[in-house]
Amino acid sequence: MTTALDRPTGQELRGATRATYAAFIWAGVAMASWATRIPQVRDELGLGPSQLGLVLLAIAGGSITSLVLSGQLVARLGSRRTVTAMAAVLAVALSVVGAGYHLGVAPVVAGLFLFGFANGAWDVAMNVQGAVVEQGLGRSIMPRFHAGYSVGTVAGALLGTAAVALHVPVTLHLIVIALVAGASTAFTVRRFIPDGPSEQSGTTNGSTLRFWTETRTLLVGVFVLAFAFAEGAGIDWIAVAVIDDHQAPAAVSTLTFAVFLSAMTAGRWFGPALLDRFGRVAVVRTLAAISLAGLLLFVFGPSTPVAFVGALLWGTGASLGFPVGMSAASDDPKFAAPRVSVVASIGYCAFLGGPPLIGFLGDHLSVARALIAVAVVLGVATLVAGAIRPLPQPAEPAEA
Repeated sequence: MTTALDRPTGQELRGATRATYAAFIWAGVAMASWATRIPQVRDELGLGPSQLGLVLLAIAGGSITSLVLSGQLVARLGSRRTVTAMAAVLAVALSVVGAGYHLGVAPVVAGLFLFGFANGAWDVAMNVQGAVVEQGLGRSIMPRFHAGYSVGTVAGALLGTAAVALHVPVTLHLIVIALVAGASTAFTVRRFIPDGPSEQSGTTNGSTLRFWTETRTLLVGVFVLAFAFAEGAGIDWIAVAVIDDHQAPAAVSTLTFAVFLSAMTAGRWFGPALLDRFGRVAVVRTLAAISLAGLLLFVFGPSTPVAFVGALLWGTGASLGFPVGMSAASDDPKFAAPRVSVVASIGYCAFLGGPPLIGFLGDHLSVARALIAVAVVLGVATLVAGAIRPLPQPAEPAEA
């Protein structure tokens, strides 16, 4: 059990809060930096929609591999050392993609697999640290940490837009981002606090597997998967869809992507007040409807300005699903780490299946029309949203 002597001081919590924001922000910068250069990499490699979907699958494959190991990795190393190690791996991965795409598909796939691996373990570790800080502060701030991620994606998207407009080479752009993001993250996460009581940080492999038998945890995972699909589809395909379906220039497509990410950022920053007032379930169901309306405008809108409005509503509606799911997984601080690992593992299946699904549908319809698949998963999220209600009391893990 945690004693008074074990509890972090106010100064330590403030430092850990800032460090957690930084970890989320730099993760977002790295992801958006890659996403803004997808059209250029696609063109250099001569990939069609289904082929691009398979290449993007490498990120999800790396993430899933990482998530299988992340529970034990975070338990053994702690969130601070895990994020530090993954920042180094991510820097190498982005550099391989940036330098290797001139050589062919193989280096890109290898780099993206490493990128996904780093991102998966980094994600679980920073969410565990976010839960520890949230519990230490005694108030819900998880959506704002995820807003930090969105701030990072907006910054990365705007930098990418500028890089495209100024004709900065993809290689230079990605390598600079890799070095800056990796070094900055390793420096700032030194302020992370220990991951909490021994029951959380010392979970064994056997006890972690027990959490896969919990009905609520699995349903929260499905909920997160649905919103991750809605978010990931926007990140991977908005820029491509605007170019292919609206014949817009590359700079306009990345600006549409930035609008989507800006809407997600605003939703995550202002969302906690709505959650406190109306509750998790009512808020996320309303946002799912907003996201669906925006998606339909984006897909069927007759012009690029209408697509901008659609991206705005789509991003707003998709904003809170993932962080609220992480908060729901962390309701019982004693078992936050293993439940976050389970929920994140399920959620990342969206990144495994999403890119090839949209790509294959895009071959037969168009990329924009293929995004109708997102509407289906948003309906699933609405149906299972009851699982994210706060736990009335700490819950013990189910017996195997």
